[in-house]
Amino acid sequence: MASKWTSLAIELDPTIGRRAALEQSIRGAIRDGRLQPGDSTASTRALAHNLGVARGTVVDAFEQLVAEGWLTSRPGAATTVALGVESTRSTSPGGPRPPTSVPPLIDLRPRSPDVSAFPRRDWAAALRHVLRSAPDEAMGYGSPIGRIELREALAEMLRRVRGVVVDPDHVVICSGYTHGLGLVASALSQRGVRSIAMEDPTARHHREVVASRGMTVTRLAVDELGARTDLLWSLDVGAVVLTPSHQHPLGVALAPTRRASLVGWLESTNGFVIEDDYDGEFRYDRQPLTALQSRAPERIIYAGTASKTLAPGIRLGWLVVPRALMTHVADAALLSGSTPSTIDQIALAHLLTSGGYERQVRKQRLAYQRRRNALIARLAADVPTVTVEGLDAGLHAVLRLPPGADERHLIAAAAERHLLVEGLGAFWHRPGPHRQALLISYAAPPEHAVRTVLDRLVDTLTTNISNSRSSTGSG
Repeated sequence: MASKWTSLAIELDPTIGRRAALEQSIRGAIRDGRLQPGDSTASTRALAHNLGVARGTVVDAFEQLVAEGWLTSRPGAATTVALGVESTRSTSPGGPRPPTSVPPLIDLRPRSPDVSAFPRRDWAAALRHVLRSAPDEAMGYGSPIGRIELREALAEMLRRVRGVVVDPDHVVICSGYTHGLGLVASALSQRGVRSIAMEDPTARHHREVVASRGMTVTRLAVDELGARTDLLWSLDVGAVVLTPSHQHPLGVALAPTRRASLVGWLESTNGFVIEDDYDGEFRYDRQPLTALQSRAPERIIYAGTASKTLAPGIRLGWLVVPRALMTHVADAALLSGSTPSTIDQIALAHLLTSGGYERQVRKQRLAYQRRRNALIARLAADVPTVTVEGLDAGLHAVLRLPPGADERHLIAAAAERHLLVEGLGAFWHRPGPHRQALLISYAAPPEHAVRTVLDRLVDTLTTNISNSRSSTGSG
């Protein structure tokens, strides 16, 4: 047993059940500072023996505390007190703050994969390899378009896995998609493009990045066949940003007729496309779609990222840039001063060439598919009035709400149950009467927290949807 747990006073309140009492006691020890962030817990077996309870009781309590954010658990490592948890003990003149029992929110917004699944061992091995074998010049500033080792490894992988037409000399390494989008927008502005079409709905901060480069953002509608590329002829734009493999956030794939229409527009106007392939590796019920870039490689800028396959924190993305834009994008990269760490670039190159990257993708694809299936089954059984969409690929689902339900009310209700969720309303270009829906990430929560998350989500939906329907009916 870890030293702090050997002497830790754990009292189990007999009036609330052993598991709940154990959870309450551990929360209290964290809040008052007896357990500090990073402290390892006792083993479940040892703690169960000392307390005289079943080991399953301790395991269930730990899982609940992990789901709430008090503890952190990784396969093959000790469970620890979460680093983001602060105690309520204070040394300020005002004395200690009153204790609070409010746990951190579980973030279900569609922004991140399961970061607890990051392949730490493989990444550490890749870093050790880099430090042993990288030339001295790798410790310098490096090229603004990125290390050749990573550009070559990405070119090989993208050709084979996504069908991208690519030369390593036309690959640019960036600090994630947002950075890459800014580089391309700057390059297009240098080419004289003044207006860019962007899907509606789409992420607001992506529209803001484009607008910050002096561009006018023009709305391009999306329906069940994907972006309305057939409307591009009627729009005065020089470029369009698309998520053709899995539209973000609605989850539809761009239909073949729309792809053909887009290629026709490119040939007629010499416009450009920015293809955001943000989660193209994760598909479940269909064959992977070849990257749109292969249809017109000299007019389409392909953008990918390791944020969904590995973790956002490593800040690595890539662009495959047509010849006509390469000098402008390279200049923008130099001026941005945001080239990722050369050490991390070479480490990712090693992960790609060693097969570790694709092993991680395959492993997580299966894990996310299990969680997606659990979400589908649970909602079908308990909340059949909610329609679940956008499920063929990706890391999140669109929960279309029944008439009378309000997404803003449900977001607030979810927060009361310590779930942070997002509504579709934040993604539309302009306010107005839009479909009511929630976006739920089934990838972000770690495996052991899925049951708890589903319980809370179903409770939120059943309680508030039934109440909203009753109110509507009574009116």
